[in-house]
Amino acid sequence: MQCEPSEEQRLIETTARQFAAEVLRKVAAERDLNGTFPERELRQLAELGLLGVNVPEQYGGSQAGVVAYSLALAEIAAADASVSVAMAVTNMVAEIICAFGSEQQKQTYVTRLCSGEAVAGAFALSEPQSGSDAASLQTVAERVPGGYRLTGNKQWITSGDRAGVIVVWARTDGGKADRRNQSAGLSAFVVEGGTPGLTAGRPEHKLGLKGSTTVPLSFDGCLVPESARLSREGDGFKIAMVALDGGRIGIASQAVGVGRAALMAARDYSKERKQFGQPLSDFQAIANMLADGATQLEAARLLTLRAAYLKESGQGYSQKAAMAKLYASEAAGRICDMALQVHGGYGYTREYPVERYLRDARVQRIYEGTSEIQRLVIARSVLKEFSDHAS
Repeated sequence: MQCEPSEEQRLIETTARQFAAEVLRKVAAERDLNGTFPERELRQLAELGLLGVNVPEQYGGSQAGVVAYSLALAEIAAADASVSVAMAVTNMVAEIICAFGSEQQKQTYVTRLCSGEAVAGAFALSEPQSGSDAASLQTVAERVPGGYRLTGNKQWITSGDRAGVIVVWARTDGGKADRRNQSAGLSAFVVEGGTPGLTAGRPEHKLGLKGSTTVPLSFDGCLVPESARLSREGDGFKIAMVALDGGRIGIASQAVGVGRAALMAARDYSKERKQFGQPLSDFQAIANMLADGATQLEAARLLTLRAAYLKESGQGYSQKAAMAKLYASEAAGRICDMALQVHGGYGYTREYPVERYLRDARVQRIYEGTSEIQRLVIARSVLKEFSDHAS
């Protein structure tokens, strides 16, 4: 594995960094205060090729790979985590359809996602009573002449009220799941925003990521053609797990970006703020905080790029993605908390951005699989590895 990005990867990273500095950072605090959805900014990201970074050029993507995507997403997150979430989910949905969709689905939906025509993509897996236990979802896809009728409810759907393309998971086993293998009856469907029978509920009032809408979705006899199904009936769980593995690289990248923004804010403030006649940075306690934060950030960055490299090169990456997501999200939380502490009382106010960084970082330990689920994934891999060696 190369430790330094290639010229093309650097170019993607630089493009994202410039956009973040010139457009996003200037209005991030205002977006957080007003909860403004970044529709215009997402269309601008599309123009830069950042809504399909790992998507083939023939479908409107940049075809720059997973490492470039990770680098770009970190830059966007460092300026405005809300925008990075919508960007990440849109990229993920485009990749899902590229991996499992028909040629017609790719030409119809992936091109719309990459161009910004669809505004955003949404990933509708979670339900009110089905979060980490994805296989227990209850939304039903009933076969009808020419297609399927979707009935059920989804919860915590990023950009669900704005997305033009939504991947939805539902049971195609008549709603009678086999308790011994609940995942066997799941299928995935591509549903267009605005389809009759699809309703988005009130956006959640969240601790952070206030510029990213998170909504419940209701499917009340929503009719979709058979051509809307991704892959075969019963492939839904496999599709979801592949998507989540890749999505964890995205969350780790976001965490790296937010953690870096917090660390730089703490560094700059410690050099400017004076107490007892000297800058805070001259105090060993503060210097140690910065040193620990920088070390954790670098470890998170390398774990994330390692997972991205493995995915890009076609190697197994599930365990490494879980490690990256687990460590980066928890490190970002520690770094943001440290940055607020360095700022003292000012850090607890909106006068400085560190309180926003802390709020935005907190959910990274929850969505795309909680820290507890990541530890389960890692542990199972480790135990299997030791078992294989023993045999």
